[in-house]
Amino acid sequence: MGLRLQITSPEILFSSIFLLLTFYWIAHGDADGVVRVVVTEESDALLPCSPSTRENLQDKLFDWKKVGQGGGTQHQVFMYDSAVHYDRHSGQSEQFKGRVSHFQNELKHGNASIVIRETKVIDSGSYICVFPRLQPHQTFHIELVVVGCDPCLKLENKHGETAGAAPEPCTSIVDVTELGVVLKCDVRGASPEPKVEWQDSEGSILHAEDPQVSERGGRYDVSIQTTVSNTSNNRFHCVATQQLIGHRVQANITVSGETRQDFDVNII
Repeated sequence: MGLRLQITSPEILFSSIFLLLTFYWIAHGDADGVVRVVVTEESDALLPCSPSTRENLQDKLFDWKKVGQGGGTQHQVFMYDSAVHYDRHSGQSEQFKGRVSHFQNELKHGNASIVIRETKVIDSGSYICVFPRLQPHQTFHIELVVVGCDPCLKLENKHGETAGAAPEPCTSIVDVTELGVVLKCDVRGASPEPKVEWQDSEGSILHAEDPQVSERGGRYDVSIQTTVSNTSNNRFHCVATQQLIGHRVQANITVSGETRQDFDVNII
């Protein structure tokens, strides 16, 4: 026997389709139960939440908070308590005022999800959705990643590239010492912060200095140096990885014999 779904309210139909599409494109559940939502800056982010009982929430309490680093500080994002919410009284953090809404018509179906409008990179972080009065007490964890881009209208830009993705690294030779050739790799304007590594031609990670990282407006510049000696082909790779948006890019550099001779150094 097939499953038949009957929806009589256009508003319920719209919000249900919206939820399904949003989950399909940007919501990913981790093994530890944390839902990760990835959006581009200036777009809207839907943070999903629903108690396991799926009970009517119209006369219930649920509370959304953003958790600071280390878990100590909590910023009030949205609170609903028997039809009273932050749009009607004080308590909401300034960062979220006028930007958060819920699905009023979906409360009776157990939907406590919220939408944060016109997201900013600073909105990235860990969120919790808490039902303190339900038995048993229930808390849900959502990780929001807001990818910085300029301009940003969707997850891919007009060139089909992931918004905020690290550009191809810039590699260079900065010095030659008795220990070998010093290589530098620069990645500019990436969001979220990339992990940058030096690798040899076989893909093995090379020992390198601690990366130098700077941040401006949610975009990261990363520089990292390594010292290399002779290999079979003297070819090396700088690799930038942004796991949160599934992006990886690399640039290659070959230390030629002419280069070593120019610096009058014998690399062993």
